Amino acid sequence: MQIFSGKGGLERRHYPAMAGRTGGFTYFGLLIVIAIMGVVLASAGEVWHAAQKREKEQELLFIGSQFRQALRGYYESTPGVEQRFPSSLEDLLKDPRHPSTQRYLRKIFMDPVTGDAKWGMVRGPDGEIYGVYSLSGEEPLKKGNFGIADKSFDGKTKYADWVFMYVPGQNLSGQPLRP
Repeated sequence: MQIFSGKGGLERRHYPAMAGRTGGFTYFGLLIVIAIMGVVLASAGEVWHAAQKREKEQELLFIGSQFRQALRGYYESTPGVEQRFPSSLEDLLKDPRHPSTQRYLRKIFMDPVTGDAKWGMVRGPDGEIYGVYSLSGEEPLKKGNFGIADKSFDGKTKYADWVFMYVPGQNLSGQPLRP
């Protein structure tokens, strides 16, 4: 539609053939742009999701290492002859066996994969805690190239298989102690 100013005022003229052709091309072009943006956003979302999952895996490995060190500290600082593991995770926050405050962890960490403070536990015959693991059944992105202490995680198919435990007689890198 076009508007002209003539002697007596405004005059309107319609060009229906032209309006139909340009409107169709614009609509078609807009659909293509929206489709391309959808593909780009979907691939960006996948990359972001993978990056978030890798970050959670790194955090899980760090927290698991903290638990392993705390279990070692608790075990090795047992008063008396018989060394023992803790009976609860809270014992790692404040060791009830010592009159003074003895801490091996500053807090019970949240599982970064599940977002919960609940952990699976490897327990001994008397209920003592030998190790912890995530309760997540998700498949990890990382399947190999672990550090020495976590070498047993190679090829594991879920986070719950990543068990962080201290084995007496081994240092934290998983190597046997030398006399």
